Amino acid sequence: MSMPFYVAPEQVMKDRADYARKGIARGRSLVALIYADGILLCAENPSATLRKISEIYDRIAFAGVGKYNEFDQMRIAGVRAADLKGYTYSREDVDARSLANNYAQILGQVFTHEMKPMEVEILVAEVTATAADDQLFHILYDGTVMDEERFSVLGGEAEAISARLSVAYSPDMDLATALRVAVAALAGDERRLDGVDLEVAVLERTAERRAFRRLDRADLPALLSDGD
Repeated sequence: MSMPFYVAPEQVMKDRADYARKGIARGRSLVALIYADGILLCAENPSATLRKISEIYDRIAFAGVGKYNEFDQMRIAGVRAADLKGYTYSREDVDARSLANNYAQILGQVFTHEMKPMEVEILVAEVTATAADDQLFHILYDGTVMDEERFSVLGGEAEAISARLSVAYSPDMDLATALRVAVAALAGDERRLDGVDLEVAVLERTAERRAFRRLDRADLPALLSDGD
């Protein structure tokens, strides 16, 4: 009987992490940022049907980058978990923090015990009455959770996009300004992104219950050209 090859656990984890990062980097990026009236979520996504951004619950949104079928599984799991908790207890008990922890446990379990890790990064965003209390939870492929302030960038050239956002970001921006800042950060200096290239949604701070609203692509050119 032949002996199996031995591979150090550290090497296995490194190989899995490299595999997941490469898969995620091949996809297009996504930006979420807090502005005066809520949270803006903007993704480079030419598809009109395969959504990267979705509603999870009353004031909570989900966004994912990477392999579509994998982050869509995560979206469905989040909707079910939120609905169950809201039905069992109350709607006010459903929060972004517990959903982020659920996602972290799932992704961490897959990363540690399965042959192939999930090639996804996930964002869970919750809008509140004040911008200081808004929540952005960025969950990585290995279950790492980052509680981010001001803005969050997922996938693709995240470091370069974050650097551009750091320069242009202001917490008191209106929706049109926030959208232009997000699109400029996604595009960089060498490209131009139009409405047909984008998927955009907002969590509106003033909404009475369901805060999620998807922006129609037909309305994006007017917002992007406002003030030009």
